[in-house]
Amino acid sequence: MTPASVKPPIPFSALEAIDVRVGTIRSVDEVPKSDRLLRLTVDFGDHTRRILAGMKRERANPSEIVGRQALFVVNLEPRKMMGEVSEGMIFDLGYADGITPCLAVPECPVPDGTRAG
Repeated sequence: MTPASVKPPIPFSALEAIDVRVGTIRSVDEVPKSDRLLRLTVDFGDHTRRILAGMKRERANPSEIVGRQALFVVNLEPRKMMGEVSEGMIFDLGYADGITPCLAVPECPVPDGTRAG
């Protein structure tokens, strides 16, 4: 893989606007009639959210990520997909570069809801 060019600079305030937090994936379910989407139920410590992720084709056994901590963007506007509402976005590595994505995970266990940055 050849790394993509670095994107143009942004003001620091743009980065501060993104809320990335650690959550534990409590369940993974298929979204009916979708060949790409999975419904993740994610624990953020003080609440849970439903987050839809287009990762069905990327994993032979999607349930292998149940119980894993990962990074999520939690302050996106809710988005309706395949008749369901997603309340955030999983932060993964590799998709934009055309390689099989993997989860962006904390180095060691931290409390759910811990902020990145």
